[in-house]
Amino acid sequence: MEEYQRKKAALHRMLEEYVQEDVMLAFSGGADSGLLLYMLCEKAKIYGTRVHAVTVHTTLHPVHEIEEAAREAQKAGAYHSVMEADELKEAGIAANPADRCYRCKRYLYGKMVELAAERGIRYIMEGTNEDDLHVYRPGILAVRELGIISPLAAVHMHKDEVRNLASEYGITLAKKPASPCLATRFPYGTRLRYEDMRRVERAEEFLRSEGFYNVRVRVHGDIARIEVDEKDMGKILSLRQGLLAYFRELGYAYITLDLEGFRSGSMDINVKHF
Repeated sequence: MEEYQRKKAALHRMLEEYVQEDVMLAFSGGADSGLLLYMLCEKAKIYGTRVHAVTVHTTLHPVHEIEEAAREAQKAGAYHSVMEADELKEAGIAANPADRCYRCKRYLYGKMVELAAERGIRYIMEGTNEDDLHVYRPGILAVRELGIISPLAAVHMHKDEVRNLASEYGITLAKKPASPCLATRFPYGTRLRYEDMRRVERAEEFLRSEGFYNVRVRVHGDIARIEVDEKDMGKILSLRQGLLAYFRELGYAYITLDLEGFRSGSMDINVKHF
């Protein structure tokens, strides 16, 4: 607990230093950037500055996340804007290369750097946490190359600590499950297509509507491999008939349950680090 309090104090000091002038935050609507959003806006009121929360509307993320991000930004008191981007066309990731995340982040944050320059903003922040530094996250290199600030990682705050602090603030995003881009549902080297990503989005929405928390539908050709938390595996089987009918309607020929359960980055197991 003492270590957590130390990290929390360091985060407060760091954000207060930057927010004495207008800052920009890459705001996905998740728990990490959500915590930064509320903390920055709280401090900006003291200094009379503005937090520019920028949400990227891309082809690789579920559509509903834009509306959710807009509501949260308004609630926090940030100036919210949506930046349109099409990574499949512009970032060279259509073939889903192993360095996809790097190419994508380099492209997206490059656009954000341009936007910040137009608005006269020096500092851009994003929500990488300490845990992200210890798994395959090639996009972090792009963040560093472009000089984007990662406050949570800087104070070594882990995901569970982020959620704990967000809960202290009463932020509803604290309990929101992670939602990485839809390209992570396909093996590297698989050509990414809009219709395939929308299809997997619908498959995951179906599972969430049935009350599942952590959900991934990994797609291997015409095989849909479902990942849920281990405790929810029995529930999946109880919904077997309806699930099979819906997934087959989506076009999947084979529907499987991964016995290892939900695990972030399961497509990265055999990839060589970038």
